[in-house]
Amino acid sequence: MLGGEGRKGRGSADQRDEQPNPFTRALSPDIYCYDHICIGRFGGRIASIQSSKQLMFISKLNPGSKQEGTMNKELFSKEGRSLTVSVALPSGEPDRELELQYADGRIIGNGSFGVVYMAKVVNTNEHVAIKKVLQDKRFKNRELQIMRRLNHQNVVKLKYFFYTTGDKKDDLFLNLILEYIPETVYRVSRHFNKQRQNIPMIYVKTYMYQVFRALAYIHSLGICHRDIKPQNLLLNSKTSVVKLCDFGSAKVLTPGEPNVAYICSRYYRAPELIFGATDYTTSIDVWSAGTVLAELLLGQPFFPGDSGVDQLVEIIKVLGTPTREEINKMNPNYTTFRFPSIRPHPWQRVFRPRTPNEATDLVSKILKYTPTSRLTPLEAMAHEFFDELRQPGCVLPTKTSLPPLFDFTEDELQYIGELKEKLLPNTNGETSSTPSTSEVIQKGGEA
Repeated sequence: MLGGEGRKGRGSADQRDEQPNPFTRALSPDIYCYDHICIGRFGGRIASIQSSKQLMFISKLNPGSKQEGTMNKELFSKEGRSLTVSVALPSGEPDRELELQYADGRIIGNGSFGVVYMAKVVNTNEHVAIKKVLQDKRFKNRELQIMRRLNHQNVVKLKYFFYTTGDKKDDLFLNLILEYIPETVYRVSRHFNKQRQNIPMIYVKTYMYQVFRALAYIHSLGICHRDIKPQNLLLNSKTSVVKLCDFGSAKVLTPGEPNVAYICSRYYRAPELIFGATDYTTSIDVWSAGTVLAELLLGQPFFPGDSGVDQLVEIIKVLGTPTREEINKMNPNYTTFRFPSIRPHPWQRVFRPRTPNEATDLVSKILKYTPTSRLTPLEAMAHEFFDELRQPGCVLPTKTSLPPLFDFTEDELQYIGELKEKLLPNTNGETSSTPSTSEVIQKGGEA
């Protein structure tokens, strides 16, 4: 039987591999223990909360240790209200008090995970996004644990976090305060499609290079995002900086540990997920990134489908019918293979006639049935499709400079290894075999 239809909802079987932390009564009927944290009802004034009739707070069990954060009665549904809370920092530094001004109830995202609000930190006058998710009291929040580890310019930054209660007695919500970036690659792509225009190739290169750089970083930590799609690629339209967001499905993959196949959004699911694999690797993210690249080149989703079977049919139309060896590499436990024999479609005929050969070649080296045959994120970054970005004087169509692409950290340089020479900008004056966007325009082609 083929795998599930798409991204899992929260609280699925995938949480079985999380570390359990059940709430248990302790100390008094009004105090509950949660891992090393206690939650209770106290009469003391911990934080100033407008119109709040109930205060709750979280503190470490160890006497004299710092507070982890503040909880308050749910107030988010009231438009334009400000809230003063004690927030915890991802780094573990002492908690600090922030005043949050919600933007008249403006919701900038929602789904099975919860709701994302736009707000302003009054203390600093900066806008932030606050992702509110229902906390399963049986488990640690995996998204929070992962985001506290991340620090990269192409990954959205977790600034603070705090907890709130809701209308129901047992509701507990985790609130992640994230840097606010208003645009996404998805909306930019849709804008060009509505104008019946192609995204300039230099933008496709700039965006996708940063996506692969973000993947190289999180994969070096053993983290698999498991929901790569244009909607989860935040974009600063002024600087063209791209940041990977929404780690609600992310997980540290451990060899030998099973994972759910019912993961990742439809259209972007790797074929091994459709075949029900549970021992997949971070290469599922690479497949998803490849479909995003193909979508930007084509102007529409590359493998659309209303179900797992439909999506697999779309994949077979392009890649041809997988061999039994390829199926075995995707999921050795899958034995009910019954598909007609279809030849692969020539890649040159898949995209528009003027699509650069380098772009087609990169997609073809990523979208492979066998997970181990796909390029790694670093290998994708070193591909000649991105050579233009490494050329001196390369600028965006607005005549502005490229965003920082080659300011590799010490940690990045360690896992880049032998690919360093291919990834660093060309400084010796040699010309690339890949024509620049300006050269293409001068010759009358499409950029």
